[in-house]
Amino acid sequence: MTQKIGLGRAHSKIILIGEHSVVYGYSAIALPLKNIEVVCRVQEAQKPMEIDIADPLSTAVFAALEYLEKADEKLSIVIESNVPEKRGMGSSAAVAIAAIRAVFDYFDRSLSGPVLEMLANQAEIIAHENPSGLDAKTCLSDTAIKFIRNLGFSEMPIDLGAYLVIADTGIHGHTREAVQKVRNLEEKALPYLHRLGDLANLIEVGILAKDLSVIGQAMSQAHQELDLLGVSSPEANHLVQVAQAKGAIGAKMSGGGLGGCIIALCRYEKEAQDMSHMLKKEGAANTWIESL
Repeated sequence: MTQKIGLGRAHSKIILIGEHSVVYGYSAIALPLKNIEVVCRVQEAQKPMEIDIADPLSTAVFAALEYLEKADEKLSIVIESNVPEKRGMGSSAAVAIAAIRAVFDYFDRSLSGPVLEMLANQAEIIAHENPSGLDAKTCLSDTAIKFIRNLGFSEMPIDLGAYLVIADTGIHGHTREAVQKVRNLEEKALPYLHRLGDLANLIEVGILAKDLSVIGQAMSQAHQELDLLGVSSPEANHLVQVAQAKGAIGAKMSGGGLGGCIIALCRYEKEAQDMSHMLKKEGAANTWIESL
C-alpha cells in the first residue's frame, strides 16, 4: 500500500525598495519570485515531531496541527528549497506556507487564504518575534505588494516588460544588526531615510508610468543612501558596481543588508542572462532572473 503524502509549495520574494525607511513610516514594495520555490512533503512517522521555536518549519507545522486539532499526530516533514536562508528572500515565510499547505493536504482539509495567512504569520511571530507580515503576504501573492506601517498592505500590479536579476552575495544578511545600526545613528539617519522614502515614491510613479529609467535611477540612488547608512556590504557594493558598469538600468542591495542579495534591472531577457553570468563570474553565489 502506498504511503499517503501531503504536498505543499510556496514561492519566495524580494524587496524592490523600502529597506529601513519602511520602519520609519515610508512605503516598501516587495515582489513575488514565482520561479523560486519551496516544496514540502508530509507523511506518517514513528514518533511525534520535535518543535523548535526558532525553526519556522516546525512552528508552522505545529500551528497547522493545533488548528486542525491534530497536535498529537506523528508526522515526518521533508523540505526541498531553492530559496537560500537569511538572504532577504522570504525563506522562512515560504517554508511556513509550504508546510501548512502540506499538512492540510495530508489531512484532506480545505485551506482558505485568510486561514493560511493567519497560520503563516503565527509561525513567523514565534520564529521572528515581530515581523511586519510583508514576507508572508508577498509569498502568498502573485502580485507585487506595497506596505506602509500602520496603513497595511495593497496589491500593486507590475507589467514593465523588463527583467530583474537577483544575485546572492553568498553572505547571510543581518537584519536586526542593520536595523540597530540605523537606530544608533539617531537624527543623523533621518536625511537618508527621508531620501529613501522619496525614492520609494518615485519608483511607484515609475511603475505606474512604465518608465524603466525612472525606476532604475531611483534604485541606484537608493543603494547609495543605504550604503551611506552603513547597511550595505563590500560584496553587495561590488556586485552593484559590476551590474551598473555592465549596463543595468539600476541596481541596489535588497533586504536588511550586511549581506544578502542585490537586484539589477534590465530591459531585455538576453541582457538579464548576460548580467546573470557576469555577476556569477564576479563572485555571486547564485543568480535568478524574474520577469517584471
